[in-house]
Amino acid sequence: MLTKHTYFAPALAAVAIAVSGATAIAASGPEAKVGLADAKAISVAEVSPTVARFHRTIRVVKRRIEVERRARIRKEREQLYASLPAGATPDTLESIALCESGGDPTAVSSDGSYRGKYQFDYGTWESVGGSGDPAAAPEDEQDYRAALLYSQSGSSPWPICG
Repeated sequence: MLTKHTYFAPALAAVAIAVSGATAIAASGPEAKVGLADAKAISVAEVSPTVARFHRTIRVVKRRIEVERRARIRKEREQLYASLPAGATPDTLESIALCESGGDPTAVSSDGSYRGKYQFDYGTWESVGGSGDPAAAPEDEQDYRAALLYSQSGSSPWPICG
C-alpha cells in the first residue's frame, strides 16, 4: 500500500523525477530526446512535508468518516426506538442486552433454555407476541419484544441485569 511512509516517499520521488523530465521535454520541444540523465534528483527532506501533509489529511478524513458513521448509527437507532412502548428507553434495553448476552442477538445459554439478545425463554417470548426461536428472530424484533416486556413487567424479568 502506498500510504506506508517507506513506500510512499520513493514513489513520490519517482513522480517528482518524472514530472521534472516531462517539464524538460516540454521546454526543449517535441523533437528533443530526454534521458534519465536529464532527471533532477530530489532529497527525501523535500518530499517529507508533503508526505506528512498527506498522512494528516488521511487521518482527518478518517475521523470525519467515523464521526459521520456514528451520527448515522445514532440517527437510525433513534428512529428504531422512537416507536418503543412507554417506559422502555434505548439505554435501558442496551444495558440489559449487554449484560444478558453481550448484545449478541444469536446468543443461547449453556443449557439452551434462554435465547437471543435478551435471553428470552420460549414462554416469555410467546407472551409478548413472539413466535419461533428468539435467537433466530431479527434483532429489531427482539428489541421490540423486550421493550414490550419491559413496559409490562419492568426489570423483573431480568433480575440480575435489569
